[in-house]
Amino acid sequence: MAKRIIQVNERPPLGQAIPLSIQHMFAMFGASVLVPTLFHIDPAIVLLMNGLGTLFFIFITKAKAPAYLGSSFAFIAPALLVMAQHGSPYATNPNLQNPTAEQMAQHMEAFSYAQGGFVAVGVLGCVLALIIWKFGSRWIDVVLPPAAMGPVVALIGLELAGNAASTGGMLAGENGAIDGKNVAVFTVTLCVAVFGSILFRKFFGVIPILIAIVAGYVTAVCLCMVDFTAIQQANVISLPKFQLAKFDINSILTMLPVLLVIASEHIGHQIVTSKIVGRDLLKDPGLHRSLLGDNISTAVSGLFGSVPTTTYGENIGVMAMTKVYSVWVIGGAAVLSVICGFIGSFSALISTIPGPVIGGISFLLYGMIGASGLRILVDSKVDYGRARNQALTAVVFVTGLSGITVTLGDVQLSGMVLACVVGMVMGICMYVIDRFRLANDYEENESSD
Repeated sequence: MAKRIIQVNERPPLGQAIPLSIQHMFAMFGASVLVPTLFHIDPAIVLLMNGLGTLFFIFITKAKAPAYLGSSFAFIAPALLVMAQHGSPYATNPNLQNPTAEQMAQHMEAFSYAQGGFVAVGVLGCVLALIIWKFGSRWIDVVLPPAAMGPVVALIGLELAGNAASTGGMLAGENGAIDGKNVAVFTVTLCVAVFGSILFRKFFGVIPILIAIVAGYVTAVCLCMVDFTAIQQANVISLPKFQLAKFDINSILTMLPVLLVIASEHIGHQIVTSKIVGRDLLKDPGLHRSLLGDNISTAVSGLFGSVPTTTYGENIGVMAMTKVYSVWVIGGAAVLSVICGFIGSFSALISTIPGPVIGGISFLLYGMIGASGLRILVDSKVDYGRARNQALTAVVFVTGLSGITVTLGDVQLSGMVLACVVGMVMGICMYVIDRFRLANDYEENESSD
C-alpha cells in the first residue's frame, strides 16, 4: 500500500507532526553538529542559528520550499585556513586537549575572522540572488563551468586530506605511542559510518553519521575514556555563546570562492527537491527567493558566532522516504533545534566527545567532500573527449594541489582559492573563444551562400 503524501502546505495533526519533526532534527543533527565540533566552538549557538535560519528560509520562500538549513561543509577548508592565519592554537596542535582559557580566547579570536568571511559570502550570496532574479542563472556555467566546478569542489575535501591523515595522531596516547583504546574507538566510529551508509535502511539510512558518533561515544564510555565533569558542572538551561564577527580582506578573499560552490549546491538541492515534491521550486517560489533565504541565514549566523548554513541533503532524503513534504514539519524541527540551543547540559555532552570519535568521522567525511566534486563531473556528463574540458580540470587540479602561491599586495592566493580564480578566468576565456568561433563559422557560412 502506497504511503499517503503530505503536501508542502499541509499541516499534519500535532501528534503526528512532533515525531516527524524529531525525525528531521535527528537527520540533520549528526552532520550539523560535527561542523562546530571540528571548529571547536559552542554547538549550542549552531543549533540555535540553524533553527532560526530555517525559519527565515521558510518565511522568505513564502512557505513553498521545504528545506532544512544545517551547517555547511563547503566552508570547512577555508575557515580552517583563516583560523590558522590568525593564530588558532588548534592549527599547530590539532589534538589539543583541555585548552587553557588563554588558548581558547586566542582560538575564538581567530574564529571571529572566519565569521567575517562567512558574513561576506552570505551578503554576496544575497547579491547573487538579486542577479539571478534579474538575469537568470545560466551565466554561472559560463563563469565556472562543470569541468572547473567539479575539481574546485573536490579540492575542498582534498585540502583537508592532510588533516584527515593527522587524525592518526588522535590514535596516540600521552607518550606518543599508539593507544589501543583510541584505535578501538576510531575504528568503531569509522566502520559504523562506512558500513552504515551502505547497509542501513529506512530512517537509519539517513543518519549513519549520527549513529556512528553514538557508537564511537558508547565505545569510549565503555573504555573509560570520557570525562563527564563538564556535564556535571553545566547548567540545565544556559545561553548560547554569542560572538560578533571581525573582518579583514585576507579572510574574506579566502572564503570568497565558496560562493559559487554553495550556489551550485543550492541549485542542485532545489532541483532534486522539485522532483520529489512534484513542483518546480525554481519558478515558484523561485530560485532567487530560496538562494536569498539560504544566504541571509549564512550572513546572520556568521555575524553572531555560528557557522554558515545550507539546505541539507539528509532532510531531502527524509522527505523522499516518508512522502512528508510539509513545511510545518520542517518548521517544527527548526523550533526543536532552537530549544536544544538553550539546554546547557546538552551542549556540555557534545563537548565530551573524544578526539578519536571525531577523527573516525572526519576520515570518511573529508573524502566524501572530495568525492562530491567528482560527482558534479559525473552528473554534468562532462565530455573529456573535448580538449577544453581536459584542460580546465587538469589546470584547476594542479593549481590547487601544487602548492603555488600568488601574492597580490597583502593578499595571498593558494590552494582551492587560487584554483577557483584560475578556473573562473579560464572558463570566461573558453566562453569568449567559443563565441568567437561561432561568429567566424557564421560569417564563413554566409560568405559561402
